[in-house]
Amino acid sequence: MYDWANSAVFTVIITAVFPIFFFRVAGAGLPGHVATQWFGLATTLALILIAVISPILGAVADYAAARKRFLAAFMVVGACAVAGMFLIRHGDWQLAAALFMLANIAVGGSLVFYDALLPHVAREKELDRVSTAGYALGYLGGGLLLAICLAWIQKPEWFGLPAGPALSARQATLPARLAFLSVAFWWLLFSIPLLRRVGEPPRALEADETLHQNPVRAAVVRLGETLRELRVYRQAFLMLLAFLIYNDGIGTIIRMATIYGSEIGIGQGTMMGAVVLVQFLGIPFSFLFGAVAGRIGAKRSIFLGLVVYTAIGILAYRMTSALHFLILAGLVAVVQGGTQALSRSLFASLVPRYKSGEFFGFFSVFEKFAGIFGPALFTLAIAFTGSSRSAILSVVGFFAAGAALLALVDVEEGQRVARAAEAAVAGPG
Repeated sequence: MYDWANSAVFTVIITAVFPIFFFRVAGAGLPGHVATQWFGLATTLALILIAVISPILGAVADYAAARKRFLAAFMVVGACAVAGMFLIRHGDWQLAAALFMLANIAVGGSLVFYDALLPHVAREKELDRVSTAGYALGYLGGGLLLAICLAWIQKPEWFGLPAGPALSARQATLPARLAFLSVAFWWLLFSIPLLRRVGEPPRALEADETLHQNPVRAAVVRLGETLRELRVYRQAFLMLLAFLIYNDGIGTIIRMATIYGSEIGIGQGTMMGAVVLVQFLGIPFSFLFGAVAGRIGAKRSIFLGLVVYTAIGILAYRMTSALHFLILAGLVAVVQGGTQALSRSLFASLVPRYKSGEFFGFFSVFEKFAGIFGPALFTLAIAFTGSSRSAILSVVGFFAAGAALLALVDVEEGQRVARAAEAAVAGPG
C-alpha cells in the first residue's frame, strides 16, 4: 500500500501535472528553455541532498530499529510540501522550485526505509514477485489519482469548479492546485496500512555493538564497516554500479518527459493522458515481469527492459507529434515498473537482511545519483545549445553501459555470500 501511496507523488508532482504547472504558471515570464533549466536544476539539487544523507540515515534506522519512524517523518514532511504547492501563484518559480525540491527529498528519503523493509516481509524466493506486485499497485494507485486529477483539470465544470474564458489567474489554476492537495491527502491516507500493519524489523547488533551506544555514532561506525565490506559483497557493488548507470536513463525519461513535451509543443491533455496510459498499462506488465523473472531470472529480465529502453531513447530523439508521444508512453509502460522492481529485488537478494537499511541507503545514493546525471545533462545541454533535443540520445549510452556492467554480476555467488553473513550473525541454531 505504500507503493500505492507514494506513486501519486511521482505521477502528479514529478511526472505529469507539476512540471507543466511549473513551466506555464510558476515560470510564467521566463523564456521556455530557462524554465526547463531551472526545473532541471531543482531536480538535480534535491537528488544530491537526499543522496548525501541516505546512507547515514539508513544505518541509524538499522541500529535503532527505526525504519518505520523515519519513513513516517519523511512522508509527513513531503505531504506538507506538496500541500504547500496550492499557494503558488504566477511567477512564483522560486517558491515552486523550493517546494518541489522538498517533496523530492521527502519521497526519496521515505523510499530508503520502505525498500529496506522488503527483505523482512518477503522470503528470498518471493522477493521478485512481491517487489513487482508493489510496483503494479503503485501504478494502479498513482494512475487512479492522476486520472481523477486529469478529469477535473480538463473538465472543471463537471466538478463545480470555475470554468470558461473569463477566469482570473487564480481561478484558472485552481484545478491543478487542488490536484496538489489531493496528492498530499492520498499520500498520508494510504501510508496508514503500512504504519499500522507492518512490523518493525528487530534490531540485530554486531559483535562490537551494545544496546546503549549513541545511535548516530554506531551508525557512522557501521557505515564505515559497510564501505569496507563492499569488497566482500562484490556482486552487490557491481549491481549498484550497473543500476547507477542504467537507472540514470530511466530517471531522465520519467522526470523530463512532460516538460520536454511542453517545450516542443505537445498538448497538456495529450501528455497527461499518456502518463495515465503508462500507469494502467504498467500494471499487467509489472506482474508479467515478475512472472518472467520467475522463469529466466531477474538479471535476464532486466536486460530485456534495457533493450526496450534503448529503442525508446532513439525514438524520443525523433519525436515531433502527439502520436509519437503516445507510442513512446506505451513502450515505457511495458518496461518501466518491471525493470525498476526487479532491480530492487535483485539487490535485496545480494545483501544481508540485518543490514538492509544501510545497504538500501547506498542503493538510494546510487539511485539518486542516477537521477542527477540525466537532468544535469539536460540542464547543461540547454545552456549550451538552447534546446533539449540534443540531450535525448545520451540515455542510449546509459542503457548500454549499465547493461555491460550488469552482465558482470554473478547472482548466485552474491546470494551465497549474503546468506553466509546472515548465518554468522545469527550464530548456532
